[in-house]
Amino acid sequence: MQEVTATSRHYVDRLFDPDPQKVLQGVIDMKNAVIGNNKQKANLIVLGAVPRLLYLLQQGSSSSELRAECAVVLGSLAMGTENNIKSLVDCHIIPALLQGLLCPDLIFIEACLRCLRTVFISPVTPVQLLYTDPTVIPHLMSLLSRSQRTQEYITQIFSHCCKTPEHQTVLFNHGAIQNIAPLLISPSYKVRMQALKCFSVLAYENTQVSMTLVNVLVDEELLSQVFVRMMQRDQPIDMQLTAAKCLTYMCRAGAIRTDDSCIVLKTLPCLVRMCSKERLLEERVEGAETLAYLMEPDVELQRIASVTDHLVAMLADYFKYPSSVSAITDIKRLDHDLKHAHELRQAAFKLYASLGSNDEDIRKKPILESGVIELLCSLTQSDSPALRVNGIWALMNMAFQADQKVKGEIVRALGTEQLFRLLSDPDSNVLMKTLGLLRNLLSTRPHIDQVMSSHGKQIMQAVTLILEGEHSIEVKEQTLCILANIADGNTAKELIMTNDDILQKIKYYMAHSNVKLQLAATFCISNLIWNEEDGSQERQDKLRELGFVDILHKLTQASDPNLCDRSDTATHTSDLSPAVLQFLSSIDRQTRTNTCTLIVL
Repeated sequence: MQEVTATSRHYVDRLFDPDPQKVLQGVIDMKNAVIGNNKQKANLIVLGAVPRLLYLLQQGSSSSELRAECAVVLGSLAMGTENNIKSLVDCHIIPALLQGLLCPDLIFIEACLRCLRTVFISPVTPVQLLYTDPTVIPHLMSLLSRSQRTQEYITQIFSHCCKTPEHQTVLFNHGAIQNIAPLLISPSYKVRMQALKCFSVLAYENTQVSMTLVNVLVDEELLSQVFVRMMQRDQPIDMQLTAAKCLTYMCRAGAIRTDDSCIVLKTLPCLVRMCSKERLLEERVEGAETLAYLMEPDVELQRIASVTDHLVAMLADYFKYPSSVSAITDIKRLDHDLKHAHELRQAAFKLYASLGSNDEDIRKKPILESGVIELLCSLTQSDSPALRVNGIWALMNMAFQADQKVKGEIVRALGTEQLFRLLSDPDSNVLMKTLGLLRNLLSTRPHIDQVMSSHGKQIMQAVTLILEGEHSIEVKEQTLCILANIADGNTAKELIMTNDDILQKIKYYMAHSNVKLQLAATFCISNLIWNEEDGSQERQDKLRELGFVDILHKLTQASDPNLCDRSDTATHTSDLSPAVLQFLSSIDRQTRTNTCTLIVL
């Protein structure tokens, strides 16, 4: 170690030689010494090489060659560990390199940009540093025309530093679209690829950018058609996938119709191809997640995807990868995939949820044919809270407006013991999604009565414990909604009427200060007292004896803003009073049961 440090100190000492030629040779020798040697890089940083290199880089008296070599060495140091990057950023390397871009020498500019690219693609670099000086972005735009290297580096910097809508707006306002669009037909693949990635981050959830892109011409060809060509099977996978992302984001932003041929016949099939087992793990993850995002709001795209290239069967493989008998012979790749296999599962969750979000026939086909229910149920037993959440979340979505066969399969595969174990899970997200699943299982009267006849005692115990416990408003509201569904059953409602403890809890929440809890509790009573049902008079008499009528009368005058969250006073007060009047009159029946609104992963 002392020997290595002594050698490293020698390199640093040479940077202070009074002879400029010896300094230049010292920098060149340092460049050769650090290539592929992280230990040497760390030693040089500790010994103070970075401030001296930055000083030489910024001195007008330094030769162009010396300044460029300093930028190259700094770029090499940046290719080391994340700690190296932090040290460079702490030494204010970014402002120094950005200042260097004002120099007319192209070789020096390219060296500065290459180093900036390396620094900015690191996850530990604050991307906001690119936007601190308002003159930087327009200057970078002006440098795009200097060379293919400046085009490659600058577009890569943009794509990595565009993280927020504000960043998108800054780039858009400084002419990103018109400056970068011509690069899509550059003779350099690297330039085309980085320009494409730049458009994908600019268009993501951005209507303004997407609406502009759809009208852009590149060499007299619509930009969307350029993207379509880039998705052809003979193009590199990375290009196909990124072009598909661009069109997906433009479609979701409303710039392209979901029934447009470039979406139905090109983008969707391309993304399905990315899900095949022949693709690398990263490609399969990105393909599945992008496909899920594309078709999430559109039932027709969901139908098409469900019958395209055995997609459902492909997704089942996501849970089995990598198998014990893997085709991967590269040990490093196998080790990487084993560490990141959970990303495949999470991507599959998102795609399953999106596929089955609107159409019952499709849902029966992701669910019953693929055997995914058993896989999802097994994940709810994982030690990882994230996997438990995703597993139960997907089951909740599958139970949404499902028929009894699907619901029965979920209950059978999950098992009542595991269901009630999840209802006491210490992770609040797991608890919320489990309540959502239970709420979706308890929808429509036959389903409610069937579930409660088998598991009513345990469900009522779980409900009691949650309402008594220290839980959030959202958890208790969800639990009260479950009670409201139970109250709509033909026979299930008796489990509430014969449980004075539960009735007192409903009464308590009807007088609660939170309007969401008031409304949910009041729905329970609405479903219990409806006139046209057998036994309604007896139930009304009992509730009257317990003081519910007095509370209902008070709620008809609920206009005191103290009863509502201050921010939602007007909305919630107007919702509450008509609902109470409805209960008192027992005439017009509105919502009797409710399901947990479908939420896609």
